[in-house]
Amino acid sequence: MIQQGQPLPDATLNEFNNEGMQAHNTSELFANKRVVLFAVPGAFTPTCSEAHLPGYIALNADLKAAGADIIACVSVNDAFVMNAWGKAQDAGDIMMLADGDASFTKALGLEMDTAGFGGVRSQRYAMIIDNGVVTELNVEAPQAFEVSNAETMLAALK
Repeated sequence: MIQQGQPLPDATLNEFNNEGMQAHNTSELFANKRVVLFAVPGAFTPTCSEAHLPGYIALNADLKAAGADIIACVSVNDAFVMNAWGKAQDAGDIMMLADGDASFTKALGLEMDTAGFGGVRSQRYAMIIDNGVVTELNVEAPQAFEVSNAETMLAALK
């Protein structure tokens, strides 16, 4: 599993937005930026839709005021699903990034196999990335939602 102080792996994450399909290389996207990246097991799932993403939406301005250049959500879903979920949640300035084949998630070592429920998914986590290097990493215990929330990451930015 990736650790604090390590660079993010080079990967491609997709985003479907008003400009169409965008393929983002992680090395380029996170270069020279301070990023709060949080991952959810799945779009439209209960904890993700009722607490995780809404917390980042509510604290978006505070996170940016504390120094985040980008706030991004990633999930092992396709870009169309991530876009629809972002619209349904009124996610505004949150980048909704798709890791459709779980390659980024696997490169981080943060995958989990939910078997027939959904297959390979991401563990729930949040990280702060400074110029491509992970400076804060909070991975949730199974079934927990305590350390990857927006409030915890806002405190870590300050």
